[in-house]
Amino acid sequence: WPSGPAIMTLETAILLVQTLVTASIAGWLFLGVVDNYLTPSLNGGFARSVLTFERLKEMYPDDFARVQYREIKSPALHKTVFAVIVVSETLVCLVLFVGVYMMSRALLGLEDPEAARVVALLGVLGFTLIWSAFLVFGNWFLLWMCHEWAQSNHFQLLLWGIGTMLLLILGS
Repeated sequence: WPSGPAIMTLETAILLVQTLVTASIAGWLFLGVVDNYLTPSLNGGFARSVLTFERLKEMYPDDFARVQYREIKSPALHKTVFAVIVVSETLVCLVLFVGVYMMSRALLGLEDPEAARVVALLGVLGFTLIWSAFLVFGNWFLLWMCHEWAQSNHFQLLLWGIGTMLLLILGS
């Protein structure tokens, strides 16, 4: 190996990795947010289906009979729940992009890396809390019985968020 000056310090490499992983989460969430604005019937319809136990009624009518008191029938409430989800995801996405922007500037020496990591960490916390909420409410609405793929997806996204938070915390 050459004995000259290092091309990149370990601290800079860690900040680069943190920036790119945080940007990945921001990009993933951004695409979901865009879909929710451009085609709200997709996820909005899924939210309605979960809140009304649509599949459970069909696939496991006896089980539905035991938990039907949990069903939310109000179309207005379905729209409100979906709106809260979209607004939450939009706000978290904005924080994530601000964090990525600040971390990119920190790579260039134009921003304090610690301040940039704090903003990124808050954005990733928001991302993680979204999926935590989907898991908690998914449990209440028995998502695991009829939408296993969704429950599994939410769990994997939760783990992605936790892993990224650890990278931001332990790599600083």
